[in-house]
Amino acid sequence: MRLRHVELFQAVLQTGSLTAAAELLHISQPAASKILQHAEQQLGFTLFSRVRGKLLPTAEARILQQQTERLSAELQDLRRLSDSLRRGEERALRLVCTPALAQTLLSDAVCSWRKDFPQTRCVLATQHTSEIVQALLLREADLGLTLQRVEHPGLHTEVLAQGKMMAIAPLGWWSEDQCIAPIRLQSMAGLSLIGLDTRDALGGLLRGHIQELEPPVHIEISVQTYQLARMLVAAGQGLALVDPFTALADHLGDIQARPLEPNIPVPLYLLRRVDETPTTAQKALLKHLQTLAIDLLELHG
Repeated sequence: MRLRHVELFQAVLQTGSLTAAAELLHISQPAASKILQHAEQQLGFTLFSRVRGKLLPTAEARILQQQTERLSAELQDLRRLSDSLRRGEERALRLVCTPALAQTLLSDAVCSWRKDFPQTRCVLATQHTSEIVQALLLREADLGLTLQRVEHPGLHTEVLAQGKMMAIAPLGWWSEDQCIAPIRLQSMAGLSLIGLDTRDALGGLLRGHIQELEPPVHIEISVQTYQLARMLVAAGQGLALVDPFTALADHLGDIQARPLEPNIPVPLYLLRRVDETPTTAQKALLKHLQTLAIDLLELHG
């Protein structure tokens, strides 16, 4: 199958109609019909059967579907990469980070940085770590910030700061004296905790520790992001174990936070492509981010 055949095949699968597929690809219906006929001639079997006015994939087409979906996704990535290279973004500073870091560090750091670089265009985004890696590899971003270590031959990983996992609770849960000291994980046994997504590296690490507690903790609510865990804690729905940046956001205005024992390190990682050296503007923003992160962690360390 040629790429044009694959594009039409995917479009018909998506729309169920040759006319709608032609509109999706911005070609005429006769042209779409000709492409489909050519594809079936080359393959030696039909791809679709007409049932009650709709085109339904044949058994052979369903076997091809998984491979063509993968090829279509790779083709889309190639287009995104070529678009990024063509635009060049006018040497804009493009940074993507996790939502927790954007909420805690990014706005203050960018405000300080723009005093020295007011004319440099800045493009900021938030994504989960897997999407950050993809954005860097597709050159849709130049810098990435995450709390998960990434091993990839095309990316350079650097630690900007390091904190520790923290326990958070609703206001008034602990006394002032208790808030000064770390909290042992065992003392949370039997309590209600907000569960975290175990697909996250930190969430998976915590799960192993939590499962050893006796009596077991009660997890009735599970969330995907640390910010949502914090919001639920502030609303009195339980306690949570979160990264230090989530715990220390907004200067503890709506929750209490204590370092966890045993200490579970939480590094702040910078990701960038190995074949590029940061520009002066990028280095300056990273310095602001690093200073802000270190100051925040030391203030509440």
